[in-house]
Amino acid sequence: MKTPALLLAATLAAATLMPAAADAAQGSLVVYTSTPNKAMADLIAAFNMAEPEVTVEFFRSGTTEVLAKLDAEFAAGSPEPDLLLIADSVAMEGLKARDRLAAWPDAPVEGLPASSYDQDRTWFGTKIIATGIAWNTAAGLPAPTGWADLAAPAAKDRVVMPSPLYSGAATIHVGTVTATDSLGWSYMEALKANGATALQGNGAVLDAVATGRAAYGVLVDFMAFNAAAKGSPVGFVYPVEGATAVTEPVAILKTARNPDAARAFVTWLLSEDGQRFTVAQGYMPLRPEAGAPPGRPATVRLLEDAPDALAATGEETRRHFAELFGG
Repeated sequence: MKTPALLLAATLAAATLMPAAADAAQGSLVVYTSTPNKAMADLIAAFNMAEPEVTVEFFRSGTTEVLAKLDAEFAAGSPEPDLLLIADSVAMEGLKARDRLAAWPDAPVEGLPASSYDQDRTWFGTKIIATGIAWNTAAGLPAPTGWADLAAPAAKDRVVMPSPLYSGAATIHVGTVTATDSLGWSYMEALKANGATALQGNGAVLDAVATGRAAYGVLVDFMAFNAAAKGSPVGFVYPVEGATAVTEPVAILKTARNPDAARAFVTWLLSEDGQRFTVAQGYMPLRPEAGAPPGRPATVRLLEDAPDALAATGEETRRHFAELFGG
């Protein structure tokens, strides 16, 4: 898929409420995640309102470090997590190919867009996180409208972006952009020639833009909107050529020690209550009945590429990016 697609943020699919579990889940649950620490702690607290008998512990880092830790545990024969919640369907496809994920044929996906979950029901998108352009509104520079502006003279040496060597969302962003005919690797090379710099992750990009060390940043939307709501001089635009997006999928490992509690966690995330909490955290939901965060457009134009295609090119994407911008 090499052309933009239109995503209706508030009307993705018909709504269906999740059925209640016959028995309350119990016991301990371990989640490995790339979700920021406070957001994850708040999510667990909300989940425990519905499932108070489940004790949830989590390990949080960037997607690449999460997967490295998990790989080391598999090699040692002692994987710890029951669940993964990471911003990378490409990584989920890789784990599926290695037979690490548990299929759940009866997963509660009714009313969700088919593109948001694996058709073999091994991983399930939980939200829409679009990547676009943030800028420092106090920098005195033009507001951007599209990706091309980051390679323009006004942005010379003033652009930062997250690295796919650390961030799963960045892997999907770079993979999607470079698979788009109108952009491609020539666009990434133009960014490099214009002095763009790769930072470790989206958090570092936001900090650089908010403090004025950079004028423009490639950034996930919710971070920019949350920062602006707190008074930071940060604006955000969904590029005219199309934003890229991840759905922060969740998956149950085949080695899960508490699959019942894991299924309860996934069920809650995909339910209307879980999706309303997603909106409260500033994310765009997959269920239209959950509403939408304030200040978001009704529609977002997206550049899209299939997760399996992105998975097939992921290593090459990271290698080529490292050659251009360093490790």
